[in-house]
Amino acid sequence: MRSFCRLCVAVALFADFATARADVMYQCVDEQGHRTFSNVKLPDKGIRCTPMDLGPMTSVPPAAVPRAAARPASPSPAGFPRVGENAQKERDDDRRRILESELDAERQNLELARKDLSAQGSIRSGDERNYQKVLDRLEPYKNKVALHERNIEAIEKELAKLR
Repeated sequence: MRSFCRLCVAVALFADFATARADVMYQCVDEQGHRTFSNVKLPDKGIRCTPMDLGPMTSVPPAAVPRAAARPASPSPAGFPRVGENAQKERDDDRRRILESELDAERQNLELARKDLSAQGSIRSGDERNYQKVLDRLEPYKNKVALHERNIEAIEKELAKLR
C-alpha cells in the first residue's frame, strides 16, 4: 500500500513537471493590477494569464560581440569656431575674480557662523539639564560651520586649478 501511494505521488509530481514547460511563460494580472510571472498558468478566478513570447530558449550564453575599435581623437574641423587667446585670457581672469570674491564671502560667512556657534555654546537654558539637549541645539550651528569650511576648500581647489 505504501509503495502504491509513493507511486501515485511520483506520477502526480511528474505530471506537474510535464505541464510546467520552461519555454512558455505567463504574465498574470489580478483584479488589483498586480503582475505575476510564472511558467504555470494560475487557475485562480479573477486572474488573467496571457502567454509571453520568449523566443528561442538556450542555456548557452551568446558569443561575445567584439567591441568597436576605439576611434582616434580627431582634431577639430577647420571651420570649427575657436576662441581667441585674448578672449580666453579675459574669461580666465573673470573666473578668477569671481572665485576670489566668492572665497572672501565664504570666509566672512564662516566667521559669522563660528561666532554664532560660540555664542550659542555659552548659552544654557534651564530645560537643558541633559547635555544631549545642548548638543542637539548646537548641531545646526556646527553643520553651518562645516558647510562653509567645505565651500572654502572647494573654492580654493578651483583657484589652484587656474594658477
